[in-house]
Amino acid sequence: MKKIIAYLLICLLLFLSLFVLHELFDMPLWYTKRLLFAKCASIGGVGGILYCLRAVYLNRCVLKQWDPDWQVWYYLRPITSTISGFISCIFLKAGLLVLEASNNPGNTPYGYLAIALIAGYNVDNFMKKIESIAHTVWGISKSRVSSSNNEN
Repeated sequence: MKKIIAYLLICLLLFLSLFVLHELFDMPLWYTKRLLFAKCASIGGVGGILYCLRAVYLNRCVLKQWDPDWQVWYYLRPITSTISGFISCIFLKAGLLVLEASNNPGNTPYGYLAIALIAGYNVDNFMKKIESIAHTVWGISKSRVSSSNNEN
């Protein structure tokens, strides 16, 4: 469990560093042009780490049901959360996810970052939303995982 906590804290420092990297150093043009995507990926990872850290203290301290079989999940969750944060930005930029709280979301990145944080924190429901969009827009059937009754 200590290795998992150390891993999560190192990932958190990495994601937060990536989030402010452009403010500390002159970054190449190709990076600064895609800064919103990098920030969304980074903040998605932070959301996943928040979820994992919460799961550690709940399962270890509150519920007293720590199970070492879940270690792989703790290591992979920040990665899937980072990918979900990145994908959320793509879907927002494409207009397939819509920010309704603001009349002009292009003026500020906060809406994008909020959605990326939510996508990273709740990967399972975000993936269900993406599959729902794919089904509505392109007629792609939902995966067996989304159509099952299992809530993981």
